[in-house]
Amino acid sequence: MSSSKGSEEGVRLRAGDAELTVRPDRGCRVSSLTVGGTELLRQGERYGSFPMVPWCGRVDHGRFRDGAVQHQLPVNADPHAIHGTGRDTVWRTRLAGENEAVFTYELGEPWPYPGLVTQVFALTDSSLTLTLAVEAQEDSFPAQAGWHPWFLRNIGGEDAVLDFAPAWQEERGDDHLPTGRRIDPRPGPWDDCFGMPDGVAATLTWPGQLELEITGSGEWVVVYDEQPEAICVEPQSGPPNGLNTLPRLVTPIDPLETSTTWSWRRL
Repeated sequence: MSSSKGSEEGVRLRAGDAELTVRPDRGCRVSSLTVGGTELLRQGERYGSFPMVPWCGRVDHGRFRDGAVQHQLPVNADPHAIHGTGRDTVWRTRLAGENEAVFTYELGEPWPYPGLVTQVFALTDSSLTLTLAVEAQEDSFPAQAGWHPWFLRNIGGEDAVLDFAPAWQEERGDDHLPTGRRIDPRPGPWDDCFGMPDGVAATLTWPGQLELEITGSGEWVVVYDEQPEAICVEPQSGPPNGLNTLPRLVTPIDPLETSTTWSWRRL
């Protein structure tokens, strides 16, 4: 099947009064998610919601070690490497149906290992499920995967309110990397990572308008709400700098898979 829209406008999915636009040419990001004609994501080339793969957040000075071998990634958030290579890559459209789409891209330079990344979108009239899979083609390697959605703080009424109950907060150092200490969650504003060992669960509520529940199969979530326009709730498979501190090895027989579901209801 193919999308009814051309690549210049992205791949558009519909279910009920929900509409989703994915831009495989712009890092396979969600450029738009509307419910009843109301946009939920901050608009702009850097925004929407993009995949973080094959790592999430910052990598310390762009360096990570795999066994005895140290690798250097390009520094794009001085002095660190941030958010992976997937958001800067053109993805291939494998399936574009009415309410489901599948995209892939092959891992390569500047990532030092060959592999395949697959992202699946499944839209219903009340939810969106996104799934990322990272497969190793030859050598094993550490990897992470997650999403960086920019949810609009305001969709026309009162500002959104975030509710979540993490088990801990990763203490953030002056270099924006976790120090390794787990602390009791502190009040925001945040640019911080939190642990949710039973799976990510958070709710954004736009009073009198819409409630959005965000769940994730991983146990890590980064919340970034330091900008007035948006609230970022980022489910991910590991913490920032996790390639170094908590590596999850992807092997040819053990891919990394993670998912998140956003469910909404009108108030």
